[in-house]
Amino acid sequence: MTQRPTTGTPRTADAPDLLDPGLWTGRIFSGGWRGAAADAPVTEPATGAELGRVGVASPADVAEAAERAARAQRDWAALPHRERARVLRRAGDILERHAGQVQDWLIRESGSVPAKAALEVSVSVHECEEAAALASAPLGELLPTDQDRLSLTKRVPVGVVGVISPFNFPLILAMRAIAPALALGNAVVLKPDPRTCVSAGAAIARIFEEAGLPEGLLHVLPGGADTGQALVADPRIRVVSFTGSTAAGRAVGELAARHLKRAHLELGGNSAFVVLDDADLDAAVGLGAWGSFLHSGQICMASGRHLVHSSLAGEYVERLAARADALPVGDPATGEVALGPIIDARQVERVHDLVTATVKAGARLAAGGTHEGLFYRPTVLADVTRDMPAYAQEVFGPVAPVLAFDTLDEAAELAADSEYGLSLGITTSDVGKGMALAERIPSGMAHINDQTVNDEAVSPFGGVGNSGFGRVGGPAANIESFTETRWITVRSQAAVYPF
Repeated sequence: MTQRPTTGTPRTADAPDLLDPGLWTGRIFSGGWRGAAADAPVTEPATGAELGRVGVASPADVAEAAERAARAQRDWAALPHRERARVLRRAGDILERHAGQVQDWLIRESGSVPAKAALEVSVSVHECEEAAALASAPLGELLPTDQDRLSLTKRVPVGVVGVISPFNFPLILAMRAIAPALALGNAVVLKPDPRTCVSAGAAIARIFEEAGLPEGLLHVLPGGADTGQALVADPRIRVVSFTGSTAAGRAVGELAARHLKRAHLELGGNSAFVVLDDADLDAAVGLGAWGSFLHSGQICMASGRHLVHSSLAGEYVERLAARADALPVGDPATGEVALGPIIDARQVERVHDLVTATVKAGARLAAGGTHEGLFYRPTVLADVTRDMPAYAQEVFGPVAPVLAFDTLDEAAELAADSEYGLSLGITTSDVGKGMALAERIPSGMAHINDQTVNDEAVSPFGGVGNSGFGRVGGPAANIESFTETRWITVRSQAAVYPF
């Protein structure tokens, strides 16, 4: 009898330094750690300091990784589900054990405040735990048939999954595709954002390396646009999971379509937070502040449009502005702050241009609107109209434009008037009224008596319109995303046909 290949065992899972720079400096993870033809700096946005240097992958590295991944995937898919689950559980345990170190890198590399970094690690641990359970999920169904045979469907791994992840919640947004893809029997090629390729590149490689994932199943290839294009175009990579801007996602989707492969696109948003006339105003202000200012607004789900009933709008703006003015902004590695830096100077310039243009168009600056370097003050804009730039466009910064409405019909029309459709928040004392309003507003997610930024490993995540398509998260969506459906029939004897 041929013995099945088995997963490895943790080699140094108790090592105190999961992210020893000696392992990843100037290297990529592809068939183990190996040298790269080029390297790039890892920069701390809060200080501009260079934290290290990472290897940069080329299109040739992508081709080699895809070939190795395709070879390794076949044996991985053939393993008993318990062995795949065991690796995912160990990965979650290792991440939890080294949470402090990974959080430190998220703080330094992505500008996360400590609470956000801790949340990101916690959710990523949960992603591994849920993926471990996914390995034993039912993967088919019996079908009715008019013929003398058994007819059924079976979900089978797609083969190799490509993951392109962003900088803002880099660990979660990579892990929520990587963990279920591996659990379902696939191999993965990851291209992390170059700005966060330690906290969500080297860290992920090290976690699965220590968890005993067999060599060749996970490749981590930091790189530029040419690396991403090579990943999407490679014929051995059958599904691409992309998280990023709508413009970049459109290019990914077009390239994937030319190569007849699936692309799951989680793109931008300009989500509405709606405050009805019967809302608890104190609670609404807290929700609005969190939805717009968490991680300096650099979240696709951020509350980008505050729609407030006219009877509350004046006081809402006053209280939200006071809340914004009280929030400390600074280096999250050295101080107790609520907001850290914007990721880079280019994004600060874009945020400030949108705020300035909106004030020039007639909006009132109720709070913020200034920055020192990459540190942008939480900003509240009052008296906005729907055509003003900071209201009509995704800002991706700590900006809360407030627009008043008078009727539920007007609220529904305003909230639905966007090219995006990612998330929706509604606060009201009448839950039925909130639910009825949500039904009238297209969005991939809706939260009654909550703000727009919500995510759980057990829940499907995604949007409609220019916010993308496809879902990742939760058993049903993950199985749909990372497997193919095969129809199988079985007869007790060979069928007989007329000729």
